Amino acid sequence: MGSSKKRVQSFKELQLDPLIQKGVDSAGYQRPFPIQELAIAPLLSGRNVIGQAKTGSGKTAAFGIPLLQSLDSRVNRVQALVLAPTRELAVQITSELKKIGAFTGARIVTIYGGQSINVQFEALQRGVHVVVGTPGRVIDHIKRGTLLLDSAKFVVIDEADTMLDMGFVDDVEFILDSVSENRQLSLFSATMPQPIVELARKYMRDPERILVDANDPTVETLEQFYAVVNQEEKYSLLTDLLGRLKPKSTVIFCRTKYGTRRLARELERQFQSVVPLHGDLSQHQRDHSMSTFRQGNADVLVATDVASRGIDIRQVDCVINFDVPQDTLLYFHRVGRTARAGDSGKAYTFVSPEEFEDFARIKQMSKWQIKPLRPEDASHHLESVQPNNQGRGRYGGFQPGERSRYGRRRWTQRGASRGRNFNR
Repeated sequence: MGSSKKRVQSFKELQLDPLIQKGVDSAGYQRPFPIQELAIAPLLSGRNVIGQAKTGSGKTAAFGIPLLQSLDSRVNRVQALVLAPTRELAVQITSELKKIGAFTGARIVTIYGGQSINVQFEALQRGVHVVVGTPGRVIDHIKRGTLLLDSAKFVVIDEADTMLDMGFVDDVEFILDSVSENRQLSLFSATMPQPIVELARKYMRDPERILVDANDPTVETLEQFYAVVNQEEKYSLLTDLLGRLKPKSTVIFCRTKYGTRRLARELERQFQSVVPLHGDLSQHQRDHSMSTFRQGNADVLVATDVASRGIDIRQVDCVINFDVPQDTLLYFHRVGRTARAGDSGKAYTFVSPEEFEDFARIKQMSKWQIKPLRPEDASHHLESVQPNNQGRGRYGGFQPGERSRYGRRRWTQRGASRGRNFNR
């Protein structure tokens, strides 16, 4: 169901502070997206808000505009805190807030693991109004006494379901217990599993509940395809697809760091502008890859699922799942990197026979058609595959011994076909 609450048709209807309105205009915001239409006004009025909307739907501005409006730039203390599950998302949120608040004098700092804590300490010591951070590093600063939240009156938990899936729920509760009970709290999430409902019940008084319709344009403009292909033939299909489509911006997902690294290196030999993103890279290297891709200086980003959650890269033409994710929900996070905020996009998934069951589970869960890419793909009746849903968890329900056959495999080269096994 969608929300029946009154929507605003223009940011000017909100009667924002003129300096914030100037930032909104300068950042290129035009007509509000649905989550912005529904969430900004209640937040401006001081209400707690639970917002459910898909990634790429404009949530950052939905909470960012009221957050910046709540600040008193004369008070040189932390007045707002935004929690994000990943470093990349925290940096992205900070960038967006700085655009909207460019004329307000608001000082915003990002704190996350992988960056020198002393650099962050010096930034906090100079005085900031807004802190955007990951839970672990925020707790580090709280315990060291370098981050005081007694003046924080506006708190946001972004991508709450991802936060929960990554095991941060206890950290989030610790942080919320460190903030005044008089704070205004907003929680944004793509899904609402029961633990998030319980978290909201514990920390939010009479929240405004906002659900953006599931059929919003970010889904309607996404075309999804699959191809059935042996693992060693995936590379040839990938290069053929990239050659035919010639997309300006592509994100390719692999299951493992090993496969990501290998695939990025091989593609670099044929395509000049390829960057990798995986957990073995330093934070500086990850930031460089994201910046290079986001600025259009690389056409292809090859990534593990570190990039599938909450990263807002505008104008991604297509997503290619080189490997089918074992966790069903990761599929939807991955393909959500394209067709964002009203743009159109395409998603392609390469399915090896070993991945039939995982993909059948995805098709079973999807409300939208995933079409065969080629005539021969339609001959594989994947609908007849009965996935075993017992014990499905954040790792897709595989038992420890069973996962080993999906672990690292030797990288092989087949000279004639240039086939590659990048799968681990």
